Amino acid sequence: MDILDTLTRFFQQGGSFMLPIAIILALGLAITIERYIFLLSAKHTNKLAFSKIEPLLAKQQFDKILQMSQQSSAPVSRVIAAGITRLGISPRREDIEYAMEEGLMEAVPRLEKRTSYLGTLANIATLLGLLGTIIGLIAAFSAVANADPSEKASLLSSSISVAMNTTAFGLISAIPLLGFHALLQSKTTEIIDSMEMAGVKCLNSLISLEHLSLKTRASDA
Repeated sequence: MDILDTLTRFFQQGGSFMLPIAIILALGLAITIERYIFLLSAKHTNKLAFSKIEPLLAKQQFDKILQMSQQSSAPVSRVIAAGITRLGISPRREDIEYAMEEGLMEAVPRLEKRTSYLGTLANIATLLGLLGTIIGLIAAFSAVANADPSEKASLLSSSISVAMNTTAFGLISAIPLLGFHALLQSKTTEIIDSMEMAGVKCLNSLISLEHLSLKTRASDA
């Protein structure tokens, strides 16, 4: 109960800029939760989809892979489907690789969506805190100028203390948001790296299967 009272008093003494900073913090936390859940889901669906695609690649059941990519929400399935589709047009490794890179470039923006907002919100929270403190100090010095000389020191110190609450709350909001931003970027990079690795494995399998198919045709001829 004492902690709640302290927080309430801290918030009330901070002035009008405390509410915008609180809204920014709430918005940042909402983005963090939504993005974290999305990235965890993407990581899980990628792993599940690739575990199903690998045996289909070995069996050269490309139609089933393409069908699965249309029904699956896993980004890695669309990347691999892009390579398989290009294989039907051109067997050159470079062409297949370019097609898979294009599929990866289409998937990456969805993974990085809204993550960059956290850095911006952290900066805004810090700047609002500083602005609130400056405005509070201006008001404090204006009030002290007309006060009784014996009360100036105590009035000024209490006013500065209240004004600094805004900066403190801005930093309290900004620091976690920057940490969440770094965490989400790390998760996103991890997923992108795993998709690139899966794409390389798929590319090597496709090229090996294509060479094997060409040798079989040549021996039959």
